[in-house]
Amino acid sequence: MQEFPHHYHATAQAAVDSHVAVAAGDFPEIITAPPVEFGGPGDQWSPEHLLVGTVANCFILTFRAVARNSKLDWTHLECSPVGILERVDKATRFTRFTVNAKLTVPSGTDTAKAERLLHRAERGCLITQSLMADTELVTEIIVQP
Repeated sequence: MQEFPHHYHATAQAAVDSHVAVAAGDFPEIITAPPVEFGGPGDQWSPEHLLVGTVANCFILTFRAVARNSKLDWTHLECSPVGILERVDKATRFTRFTVNAKLTVPSGTDTAKAERLLHRAERGCLITQSLMADTELVTEIIVQP
């Protein structure tokens, strides 16, 4: 890993009535639009959906590192966060994320350890740690036969 601080750059551009094109380096562009709730078409990623998806992505990547360092075997992790957007003190912001995590582990796995590592990943996720919103983790552990 590189020394801190890390710097990440992205650009976004749009015409008056077009979708927004978001780019970073040589990565594929992401086309975005407002969500239906803000009058958008509902057929593109929105900043709101990207943020919720980023919470899921960061949680999984953090868990992967935590599990590897703790030598936990696992086969699948599904993360389905729900972000709550509200008006607070005349500002619109995400106030809460419920992070639903469904972890599948092989038979014989210490499920208490798996549960602890899921919570460690929640505490270690740099995205949720960077947000003002509260985060709640709801876990389900499935043991494969």
